[in-house]
Amino acid sequence: MPEFLLELFCEEIPARMQERAAADLDRLVTEALAPLNPRHARAFAGPRRIALMLDLDAIVPGTTLSERGPRESAPEQALAGFLRKHGATRDDLILEGGFWVLNRTVDPIPAPARIAELLPGLLRRFPWPKSMRWGNGSAFTWVRPLRRIVCLFDGAIVPFSLMDGEDDGHGLASGDLSEGHRFLAPGAFAVRTGDDWLAGLRARKVIACARERRVLVDDGVTALATREGLSVVPDAGLVDEVAGLVEWPVAFLGSIDASFMHLPPEVMQVSMRVNQRYFALRTSDGSAAPRFAFVANTEPADGGALVIAGNERVLRARFADARHFWDLDRATRLADRVSALDAVVFHARLGSQGERVR
Repeated sequence: MPEFLLELFCEEIPARMQERAAADLDRLVTEALAPLNPRHARAFAGPRRIALMLDLDAIVPGTTLSERGPRESAPEQALAGFLRKHGATRDDLILEGGFWVLNRTVDPIPAPARIAELLPGLLRRFPWPKSMRWGNGSAFTWVRPLRRIVCLFDGAIVPFSLMDGEDDGHGLASGDLSEGHRFLAPGAFAVRTGDDWLAGLRARKVIACARERRVLVDDGVTALATREGLSVVPDAGLVDEVAGLVEWPVAFLGSIDASFMHLPPEVMQVSMRVNQRYFALRTSDGSAAPRFAFVANTEPADGGALVIAGNERVLRARFADARHFWDLDRATRLADRVSALDAVVFHARLGSQGERVR
């Protein structure tokens, strides 16, 4: 059964856009190639690519189409317009029920020809929530600069380009070259099948499946925390986001400076999650642990010592800011702030906010 593979490789895609983009790619391609009976679709999304694998028929079957034209009694101009529209002559018409009818035979269309015809327009209309232009000479937009297009059917390249008239489409054309991890396995490699693509990416430190990356992120931080007798504060949203930031998830534990442990656990967790995408940890009694978990997109040669030290340094700066604002908020009691509301108008005829809250 012929297999179709499409990979769109670009610069880093925001994590929040990846899942929807994969679903849109699946939907749009499946709808566009409906005459080829698409089935067994598998969509993939990651920091630098969205992709789709599915099975297709080898050809769009030929068929006969009937177009009903004007009535037999219609003016000659109406009949001439109908013939001009369909590129036909009067000899091609037959009379059926008082109407001129054109029967046309549509030849079978090979799947590669159909794919090459439809994909350029589909990519130009792809519904990213936000997209950008780059370089010169093209109005083609993508969420981030598009670098490569892998398009294969039954192991062969489906040739097409994004050129559109005078627009050079950034010189992008389909091929069979993909890329692995930006740092751990840079460079291009050739692809022939979907399994070849998945295996090639994994060998080059890229997990193509978002679901698998989520499991690796969750299991990785949980295993490290458990080893220390700690637990991870549940946060499915953070797991999803981190899985969209890394292609090769590697979990680490860092330490929190004791001078920040007096901060409320909620303040620490928000600072870690929002600013750094770190996972907060708890001790067996539910109190904040002096450790944090994070996920890197690399396998450091030193076992992570430098990466951990760098993240600990960044977190100290974040917590210093958090401590400053926490202390600033506590410097004045809420009751002492009421007098300041006297200067805030609640309603011109009703009085101030201060009068309202007293």
